[in-house]
Amino acid sequence: MAATEDTTESRLLLTEYDRIKEEQKTRIGFRDNLLYFTLAASTAVLAVTVQNRQAQLLLAVPVVCLVLGWTYLVNDEKISAVGRYIRDQLGPRLAELTETRGAVFGWEVYHRSDASRTTRKRLQTAVDLFTYSALPMTCVITFWCSQAVQPLLLLVSVVQTLALAVLAWQFLRYADG
Repeated sequence: MAATEDTTESRLLLTEYDRIKEEQKTRIGFRDNLLYFTLAASTAVLAVTVQNRQAQLLLAVPVVCLVLGWTYLVNDEKISAVGRYIRDQLGPRLAELTETRGAVFGWEVYHRSDASRTTRKRLQTAVDLFTYSALPMTCVITFWCSQAVQPLLLLVSVVQTLALAVLAWQFLRYADG
């Protein structure tokens, strides 16, 4: 009877693995497309700003980057959480049930041991910080240096700056994943 229960539980765990990997795959595609969409939306705002010569339009870029950057960050964190869950919970439980020696779902551990992984993670963090923090801050600073500065817009730009700082801090905080 115990063997049947173990087999059933093993099947359930494998089904959970399939579902959670599908979710991870979907989130990876969505996250990666957010980066491209952010760059396209920012470029469009910059083009309209230059064409209309209205520096206050530059303040739309931080809004775009804050909303899409936060969505990017949340998806990135969930992608990492799925990997941790598989490595720390699902894999060990399945190994215990099947009395398997070594890691179950070896790829989840193996791909993290790549010698270049740390460099890639740091470069990706730099790209994320550039896209979601440096680019919008450049727009804010350009606005500050323009003739369009008015008290209300100045206040908006200061609030945006604080929000961008929080977002940058969150990118750095989650960069270890």
